[in-house]
Amino acid sequence: MMSFEWPWQYSFPPFFTLQPNVDTRQKQLTAWCSLVLSYCRVNRLYTMTVPEAQESPLFNNRKLQRKFPLESILVVLEELRKKGNLEWLDKNKSSFLIMWRRPEEWGKLIYQWVSKNGLTNSVFTLYELSNGDDTENEEFHGLEESMLLRALQALQQEHKAEIITLDDGRGVKFF
Repeated sequence: MMSFEWPWQYSFPPFFTLQPNVDTRQKQLTAWCSLVLSYCRVNRLYTMTVPEAQESPLFNNRKLQRKFPLESILVVLEELRKKGNLEWLDKNKSSFLIMWRRPEEWGKLIYQWVSKNGLTNSVFTLYELSNGDDTENEEFHGLEESMLLRALQALQQEHKAEIITLDDGRGVKFF
């Protein structure tokens, strides 16, 4: 796992209070969105609950003894949703899927691996694809099944893959 480098703003106490000035707030939200996506990418986080996010180092700088308020966290999460990087997993907006890479981008990475290894016309189970020995050094290794399926659906729309039902679950055939 890569070590995470916090941006300079993270050590700046006012960063943990949403700024009233519209321009300043927009820059601050952009910085928060970037921080959330980077943090989740380095830590390979795909789903979180709001309480988990609230207690994580992401919104809780113990060194500064500053915590980003819940209302502000929700503003950042909503901003990520508007940008297409977040999807709520329930009506209560208590858990979410964080997309530091969009499904189409994951699909492209997976298909590059398939092509590079001459595996077109091959069938894989979803498990083999995300947890198999052959994909161990690939960025999509360990990808959560819900995101993997979205990536494969994107490839299916491009006619590069077909999601199929196998005896032991789902699989995919690449073209």
